[in-house]
Amino acid sequence: MGELKHRSLITAQERLRDQVAHQLRAALIAGELRPGSVYSAPGLAADFGVSATPVREAMLDLAREGLVEPVRNKGFRITEVSERDLDQYTEIRALIEVPVIGQVTRTAARHQLEALRPAALEIVAAARAHDLIGYLEADRRFHLALLGLSGNERLVETVGDLRKRSRLYGLTRLDERDQLLPSAEEHVELLDVMLTGDAEAAEACMARHLGHVRSLWARAREEPLLPSPQGERRVRQG
Repeated sequence: MGELKHRSLITAQERLRDQVAHQLRAALIAGELRPGSVYSAPGLAADFGVSATPVREAMLDLAREGLVEPVRNKGFRITEVSERDLDQYTEIRALIEVPVIGQVTRTAARHQLEALRPAALEIVAAARAHDLIGYLEADRRFHLALLGLSGNERLVETVGDLRKRSRLYGLTRLDERDQLLPSAEEHVELLDVMLTGDAEAAEACMARHLGHVRSLWARAREEPLLPSPQGERRVRQG
């Protein structure tokens, strides 16, 4: 009986860590956590109304994703992504994903591609509902599942890591300008093209989509990020 209680406690602690990590990712996307700034676990814990332990554990999870980096005796610095970084990430993704999309178009069964339509439609629905976390999660699932049809698990892991490191800054600003919906709808377009069996057209569609994503990154960084009153309350620098 004691073992079951202990296991329940661990599960509760892990769930709290995951919830905090989710909120931290949301703050990153909204721009409330600024690239280059250092945040302490106790300070963030006070904002979230929890102890410092789950916050520290959540930040370590984000560090493994390349989103933050530990700063000795201070906390965690939000990693900065330069224009050069973004260009290089986009170039690597194009080198990998464009030809793989052509391969999958030629080899995947129709029912395998159709199984991804709900995720593609979920991306569009999230964009329309201004659900940024839902947008990114559905986008991640769609792309990685599509690449997974190649049968190369290491390739999927590599692209998954690139996606984490090239996360979008300033998505809130883009969302407010309704600039996410066109990119969201490209997922449905890509799927429809792949279903025709035209590998060359599918590769062109994927290349265009990646170029569009890169342009969104550029637009998100055009203006300096201004803190919102709510953001200032939610996240404190260390």
